[in-house]
Amino acid sequence: MNQQRSRRPAPRPPEGTPAPAELARMARSRLAGAARVARWADAALGPGRGSATAAGQAILSDTTAEWAADDLGLTSVQVRADWDTARLAGLVEVHGDIARPGWRLRAWNRDDSAVLRGWVALFDAWSLAHPEPEGHEPTAVGEVVSAMPQVLSFLQLSAGPVPVPQLLDLLQQRVTELRTERCEVDYGPRSPDPAHPEPQLRAAAAPTSAPTGPGADEAPLAPLAPLAPLAPLAPLLDWALRALAAVGALTYGEGQATLTPLGSWAVWVKLEQICVAAQSPAGNIEQGAEDMLRGCAQLRPNAARAEYRAWLAARPVGSAVTELLDAARGEDALLRGLAFEALRVVGAPAEPEVRTVHDEPTLRPYALLWLAEHEGADPEDAHGVLTRSEATWLWVDTAAAVADHGEAPLLVRHLESAVQPTVPALLNEVRAVGHPRTVQVLVALAAAHPDPALAKAVRRAAFQVHTGS
Repeated sequence: MNQQRSRRPAPRPPEGTPAPAELARMARSRLAGAARVARWADAALGPGRGSATAAGQAILSDTTAEWAADDLGLTSVQVRADWDTARLAGLVEVHGDIARPGWRLRAWNRDDSAVLRGWVALFDAWSLAHPEPEGHEPTAVGEVVSAMPQVLSFLQLSAGPVPVPQLLDLLQQRVTELRTERCEVDYGPRSPDPAHPEPQLRAAAAPTSAPTGPGADEAPLAPLAPLAPLAPLAPLLDWALRALAAVGALTYGEGQATLTPLGSWAVWVKLEQICVAAQSPAGNIEQGAEDMLRGCAQLRPNAARAEYRAWLAARPVGSAVTELLDAARGEDALLRGLAFEALRVVGAPAEPEVRTVHDEPTLRPYALLWLAEHEGADPEDAHGVLTRSEATWLWVDTAAAVADHGEAPLLVRHLESAVQPTVPALLNEVRAVGHPRTVQVLVALAAAHPDPALAKAVRRAAFQVHTGS
């Protein structure tokens, strides 16, 4: 059984944090150029209005960048920079040969939370918004990116300017911890440069005298191969600080760095998400998507949504959405439905991935319903986007979930949700829809239904599907 976890209070926003409306004003100002280019793309690019490249891909070619620059009174360099920012902030989305405005751009003038989410998306992508300098090992770059959340937390706690050497010391300590956690202890030669602190384990690992005692004359064990010394981190810290300054998270100059109000608020948001994740009510936060969904199967809807939120808060959105869709592709129909319930908690950030799967037969009805609700349809009316065949397929899939995990009376009541007006019409269309679980569903329904005549008809339909007659 899962033990009850103690509730820990979420961190409070830093003193002096501006009101949400003021933060949104700052974010709009920071993203103004990106929003302008996104609006231009909405008007100029798309089917029948011109593509971004001759190949039909909605990215900015030289011709398109010059076209936008002429229309907007900018240089092509400025247009490219604003375009990249717009994509990272979700103000413009690329779907094959179409560039279309993201949902955040649609809500730009009326929804402060949409604006703030857009800026946080840019904040999360700081390492993409300002690519690292050439000549650095990818491993070292990845270590610095992984270590920067601790540096940002320290900046927030300091609530003021922090000298760069102090940040460099903290970065070196965190990178050393990351390498130690991977058992990558540095035993290579070290220079007296204070920028390269000695690892804590070096003294303990080095022998202090020649081996003695029994077996001393035997061949010693070969030492572990030394890893490369900790690469100089000062240039990468400079890159990280410049990149975070470029997205508006901090100010950087004169040998010190200071979080902006937006940056301080974003760090608090991340800390709050960690606290929410730590309060996972059913204890499924560390599970993969499939096991998490199974753990939520017996929860009431509100409790399940709380569990989804906790699980999602502990993961990057992209990888979480991928995990959920992979779980939905499995054979368990119950997990398919629960996965799309979890994707409803994700909301708009899941839209691009959901659109990519709506042509997969197994996921299509679920994806179409999700997209309809995302675009504003009432959940009770969203089924109107499904064809008769898709609705029947979904009915069978849901019946499979009930047959596997529910009780017989629930399966009988499921008959009432069919779009067909009569049972014979339902059976005719169920036979034609080709769901792989059709036979099992019909057999279970025949066994559960109290009407002998109807049960006989359902069994006959199951036999016909099974034999192909």
